[in-house]
Amino acid sequence: MQFEENYRWGGWKSCLHIANDTVDIVATTDIGPRIMRCGFVGDKNLLLELKDEMGKTGGEDFKLYGGSRIWHSPEVNPRSYMPDNDPVVYKWDGKTLDLMQPLEIATGMQKEIIITLAPLGNKVEVVYRIYNKTLWPIKYALWALTLMAQNGRAIIPQEPFQRWDDNLLPVRPLVLWSYTEMNDPRWTWGKKYIQVKQDPKSTGPTKVGLLNKLGWEAYSLSGQVLIKRFNFEPNAEYPDYMCNSQVYTDSKLFELETLSPLKVVEPGSYSEHKENWYLFKADFDESEESIDKNLLPLIEKTEVPLL
Repeated sequence: MQFEENYRWGGWKSCLHIANDTVDIVATTDIGPRIMRCGFVGDKNLLLELKDEMGKTGGEDFKLYGGSRIWHSPEVNPRSYMPDNDPVVYKWDGKTLDLMQPLEIATGMQKEIIITLAPLGNKVEVVYRIYNKTLWPIKYALWALTLMAQNGRAIIPQEPFQRWDDNLLPVRPLVLWSYTEMNDPRWTWGKKYIQVKQDPKSTGPTKVGLLNKLGWEAYSLSGQVLIKRFNFEPNAEYPDYMCNSQVYTDSKLFELETLSPLKVVEPGSYSEHKENWYLFKADFDESEESIDKNLLPLIEKTEVPLL
């Protein structure tokens, strides 16, 4: 395992670089907490790099920057859009990197991201926490938004098909936003999978959420795939009409999103959300047969985070 401080990356001078034999991660301490790079060693960054915002710090306006961040949900402005433009503090214990932002004065909340790269191989454990530092209970969910590099494609599993006479009841909600058009050519509504492309030539945003009981979503780009594994808690209340999985895209962005249950968090306590990330090299086309053959065996090699 390699760990490097004061690593220069993306215009920031105070980044942290973690690498094993397969995967490397970059987080900056100049802003955040954010994971700004995740990729195979010596290969492209699978996370989005917004060139016009990288290297910048300070200011009172929220900036996207790129990378992976944590927000409060349900989405509301200004609470969800608190800028993370200031330096973070970090701890490194030889295997785990802990990034903690300053207290958000306007909300009384504080965000933390804890990253553990496996000593060998392709697994990254990411733990998100938001602390309630106010004097009263607050109900919120954690919302992990990972901005993916352009021109890729997300794959989200459908619930297993059942005949009408085998199951008369619905199996999960599918949630649409007001700007989502189901005939948008970026979407493929398949029998086994929902797929959506990031298209820099597209003219507007689109977003879908769902209650993802199967606990995975994937993003494929140029022969590489990032798989997110996350929990589904059957008796929990989730935000946005019961969504724990969402995807958003426009001409610039693609967000691969997961959400924790809504919980009432007491003063001085925190809520937590976990993801396992896995990187693989794999080629498959948009046919469900190709996904079955080339992606599903990779999913079987991954694990949902422990609660």
